[in-house]
Amino acid sequence: MLHFAKDLRDFKMNTINAKAEALMTSAMWRLPFTRRRCLVPADAFYEWKKLDAKTKQPYAFAMKSGEPLAFAGVWTRWMERDDKPLESYAIITTDPNELAASVHNRMPVILKPQDYQRWLTRDDTLPPPIDLLRPYDADAMTMWKAHKDVGNVKNNRMELLNIA
Repeated sequence: MLHFAKDLRDFKMNTINAKAEALMTSAMWRLPFTRRRCLVPADAFYEWKKLDAKTKQPYAFAMKSGEPLAFAGVWTRWMERDDKPLESYAIITTDPNELAASVHNRMPVILKPQDYQRWLTRDDTLPPPIDLLRPYDADAMTMWKAHKDVGNVKNNRMELLNIA
């Protein structure tokens, strides 16, 4: 989310997540939220539960139905000095539902399929769909312990979804 930055080298913030409550008040998120909304498809997501000062246990969250899900996202394009475009996106997070709250204090905004079109529609005469930025129904979701190696991007094996 770099549309307001003058030089990428000075930009040191990780922008993979955007807090729902900051979308309209933050210079970083206001324009992408009002004009550049996207869907981020996934099969599941992870959150880590602190077990003690040094230990965290990852948990996987998915739909009980086994169907894929879509996170509410925002995107932007930024031109570097050499005129090469840099495109980035962020997943919007919100308060956790009852299921996710047992592990973490935030969760991604998961959109229902019937809300996809409304989320993606840019109509400058309407306010952005703030009402969609809510926790997903916990009863439609499931969670389980995941393998501790999921936290390293070098690891890419299906069995990481299951506890070791």
